[in-house]
Amino acid sequence: MSPVETPCNQASTEFFGTPTWKVKLLYDGACPLCLREVNFLSRRDAGRGLVAFTDIAADEYDPSENGDIDFEAAMGRIHAITADGTILRNVAVFHYVYSVLGLGWVYAATQWPVLGPFIDKIYEVWADWRLPLTGRPPLQTVIQEREQSLQRCRLEK
Repeated sequence: MSPVETPCNQASTEFFGTPTWKVKLLYDGACPLCLREVNFLSRRDAGRGLVAFTDIAADEYDPSENGDIDFEAAMGRIHAITADGTILRNVAVFHYVYSVLGLGWVYAATQWPVLGPFIDKIYEVWADWRLPLTGRPPLQTVIQEREQSLQRCRLEK
C-alpha cells in the first residue's frame, strides 16, 4: 500500500496559524520499539522543535487535533502530519521525518522505483505483526481496552 497524502482538517498551530514544527509524528507510547525510535528522533531533533511528538496512547489524544486520525487508524499504521496539513502514512512517515532531521539518506532507498514498493510491503507485514511481536494483545483488544479506560475517565468526571 502506498502512502496516503491528504490535506488535514486541522493542524496545531502557534501564533498567526503557522506551526512551529515541520512534522507531527503520531506514535504509540505503549510500544517499547516505538518509544525507542521516538527517543532517538527526539535526541536528533536536539530541542529544535522540528518534530512534534504526539502519543496516541495518551488518554488526552484527540483525533480532531491530529488530522482526524482516529485511534484505530493510528494504531494500525504510523502517521505523520506535515506543517501544511498533509497526512503521511507508512514508510513515507519515516522518510519525511528523517529528512526533516537531516538524516534523509537513511530512508533514501524507499524512494527508488524498484526497492520502494518492496520496502512498503515489508512495513505492512511489520505493522500487522507489531503488537504481538512486542508482547501486546491484538489491535481489537487494545481498542476495546482503550474505550473502557476512556469511559471510566468520563464517569469519574
